[in-house]
Amino acid sequence: MTNPQIIKEYYTKEEYLAFEEVSRDKHEYERRKIKQMPSVSVRHAFIGGNMLSLLKSILKKRKKTEKAFGSSVKIYVEDADLYTYPDGLVVCESIECYLENDAIINPTLILEILSEDTANYDRGAKFRKYCSIPSFKEYVLISQDEPVVEVLFRDIDFWRMTTTVGLEKSVKLNSLDIEIPMSLIYEDIDDLPTPQFGLEF
Repeated sequence: MTNPQIIKEYYTKEEYLAFEEVSRDKHEYERRKIKQMPSVSVRHAFIGGNMLSLLKSILKKRKKTEKAFGSSVKIYVEDADLYTYPDGLVVCESIECYLENDAIINPTLILEILSEDTANYDRGAKFRKYCSIPSFKEYVLISQDEPVVEVLFRDIDFWRMTTTVGLEKSVKLNSLDIEIPMSLIYEDIDDLPTPQFGLEF
């Protein structure tokens, strides 16, 4: 249900941030307009929780500066004038925020869990907006309907893509120089189908 507070067509950044502080739902802000973000499924929540726990555990053992965050943290994409909530992110340097500690602006890795409603946006327009972030090097797209993870990695001036399929495999995250078993990403999720391959025309 739409939050009854949303009554204006345009918002300043300050109005959006004040609104978001008291809102029951998450909203994306882009060029003065705000849009309610879709609710997530149980599978989506499990995968997000698994990934955050795995990343935090691995990065803590390395005792480096990398920090992992879950879906409650916003990022701000300056070139797109966009505030949004990715499903996860990692910052490899000192954390930089826009305005006063309201959103991270220097993610190295961004993670999105795909749903039927958001997959096209996450793979297309949203990715292109993320690409304008100078620090952004790796994009992780996780299917919630089958054990498939796509990773796009910025290699100097072009992007390389790898797709990992099946619970017996591991996902390589180049920007962090780590591998994560698919079985742990999808832990506690029952009845995952075996991915089917075929030709589509």
